[in-house]
Amino acid sequence: MKAAIIGVTGYGGIELLRLLANHPSIDVHSIHTSSQTGMRLSEVYPHVTNLVNHSLEEIDIPKIANEVDVVFLSTPSGVSTTIVPELLNENVKIIDLSGDYRLKNPNVYEQWYKKPAALQEDLNKATYGLPEWYKEEIQNSRFISNPGCYPTATVLGLAPIIKHELIDESSIVIDAKSGISGAGKSPSRTTHFAESNDNFSIYKVNQHQHIPEIEQVIQGWDASIPYVTFSTHLVPMTRGIMSTMYINSAVDSLSLEQLYEIYKESYQDSPFVRIREKGTFSATKEVYGTNYCDIGLAFDKRTNRITVVSVIDNLVKGAAGQAIQNANIMFGLDEKTGLHYVPLFP
Repeated sequence: MKAAIIGVTGYGGIELLRLLANHPSIDVHSIHTSSQTGMRLSEVYPHVTNLVNHSLEEIDIPKIANEVDVVFLSTPSGVSTTIVPELLNENVKIIDLSGDYRLKNPNVYEQWYKKPAALQEDLNKATYGLPEWYKEEIQNSRFISNPGCYPTATVLGLAPIIKHELIDESSIVIDAKSGISGAGKSPSRTTHFAESNDNFSIYKVNQHQHIPEIEQVIQGWDASIPYVTFSTHLVPMTRGIMSTMYINSAVDSLSLEQLYEIYKESYQDSPFVRIREKGTFSATKEVYGTNYCDIGLAFDKRTNRITVVSVIDNLVKGAAGQAIQNANIMFGLDEKTGLHYVPLFP
């Protein structure tokens, strides 16, 4: 199968290229950008010298759709809304890594993203691509909206206890931290070396655009959940997300052993979710460069509070790896195809 990547010069796009370079069934046919057209990719990213010979092409939707089977969009928010409508008129599968089609309510999107929303009819065509919980929908879809990085780590961590109705619905507190690559390639004051090195900062307090995405997913499972409290922090490292969740239990007799059984059963058929042994918790380095989500659990009987710790690589399971996992499912391949990597360590 042939693939095109639109937005290859961003961190998510170049990670897609890295992973697809070793995929046995999906070949990168063309790469596209709205700038730097005609340049060899190795001129932008020298690390692919002698490994990737593609040049950057303009975004010509009819030409792209005529030549490939799937188009990956790794573009900034607000760009996919101008490209996807054209792609939907073509005979090609679509996987969008931006946030433009995740939120089903266009008013909510405009409130949180501060950009014009996609058309409602196109939003309705998008399938939310969290494979561990929506595999059947993904199999039957031609248009996937890839989840955000924070929502991936958080929702995978919360899903089993929400599905089993174990929680006080108004008690969800999420304390999340991300490496600097999560902010994208464009430099800013917060990602400037002098500002971020040897520093630890909170940002977008009560304003992060992933809040409504998390709430939309978990409210779809339990409509009585009114909201979440979600805080994000920038850590002076390149990759990785740790999402630590604190939730009050609604079950007086809950035990840590019961929690573990619920999580292991929930993810027994999910090859990229690893439940850590009791008393151990993952570090971001332990999933570095891979599509794994590692989850650790604790339960404090004194406070009746559950703690869930979920870690991912924000550029892989939080973006490019999950997109390829979705593509595998869409095309009827084993979802692990091209994603069997041992984590980089140290």
